[in-house]
Amino acid sequence: MRVLITAEQLRRRVPGGIGTYVRSLFGALDSSHAVVPVAWASRGLPATLGLPAAAQERLSILPGRVLTGMWDLGLAAPPNDVDRVHATSLAIPPHRRNGPPLSCFVHDLAWLRAPGAYSGRGRRWHESALGRARSRCDLLMVPSRQTADDLLAAGVDHRRVHVVTEGCDHLPLFPRPSGGGGEYLLSVSTLEPRKNMRRLVEAYQLARPHMSHPWPLKIVGPRGWGADLSDLAEVAGVEMLGAVDDTALARLFSEARALAYVPLVEGFGLPPLEAMRAGVPVLSTPIPSVVTGTTVLVDPLDVDAMALGLVRILEHEDTRIQLTAAAIAYTRPLTWAASAAAHVELWAG
Repeated sequence: MRVLITAEQLRRRVPGGIGTYVRSLFGALDSSHAVVPVAWASRGLPATLGLPAAAQERLSILPGRVLTGMWDLGLAAPPNDVDRVHATSLAIPPHRRNGPPLSCFVHDLAWLRAPGAYSGRGRRWHESALGRARSRCDLLMVPSRQTADDLLAAGVDHRRVHVVTEGCDHLPLFPRPSGGGGEYLLSVSTLEPRKNMRRLVEAYQLARPHMSHPWPLKIVGPRGWGADLSDLAEVAGVEMLGAVDDTALARLFSEARALAYVPLVEGFGLPPLEAMRAGVPVLSTPIPSVVTGTTVLVDPLDVDAMALGLVRILEHEDTRIQLTAAAIAYTRPLTWAASAAAHVELWAG
């Protein structure tokens, strides 16, 4: 089975979590699945997408903004020489009559849950894109029950909605310090409004006087849309590291004392799973990727509760040990191989 998979996210300045999904899915689709994955994206630099050698690449002569704009208008339909087309986000190509069936992965409907974290233009595009997904796709895959429920509430037929859990084994593992200590508090995300970074830094300021050691807060991630957050680097103890590659991120996890991840809303949430797999205790808001007992859970709007949670995750050794053991057990089966197999099962019908 030849599956044409959109990889336009890899052309974006900030590929983000969707970019991780695209790369990891291609990496996990191997000969054992009897699938030939074909990446479809715009022309750009670098000339290739850097996907595994087994993946074929089909690059349009059009630049990215033109290509995806034409998709929105129902133009630039995919070729007919494949058995299935899979859109890896809500940027969905048109489905031509008698063409291959079209599926998509809907990562979240966050613009409905936290509209204030999106621009008006962003909300309008996402709403239109959801309409295109509903009309064009026979399968709508989602990473969580929460996103599935959101799609059902938006009027999508339940028979077309399928939960496909993402993996978290895309980063290398490096040894942790003896005793599982760590040198700093880490936060990882694209810096945009719904990631709630200003409240996290405010909570860190409240918690720092109550720490036995002045653990620095290292914030990792590229700037997304919204207000510039570079001023956060002026807060005592805060270090803004910007974007890092996968190897550097894995090393940061290995040396972190804890991870703080406190978005207002999330469709899934990979950074907590990446941290838990590496043996790092996590403080998080209630997001679909975590379950009770694997993190210290806090309200994303309650800065005081967040500060108390930071002290607990950094200072209380019993809590740290219990969470780490539970988290490693929880993340062990969350592999991209299993996710890819679930994709193939749905594609095959």
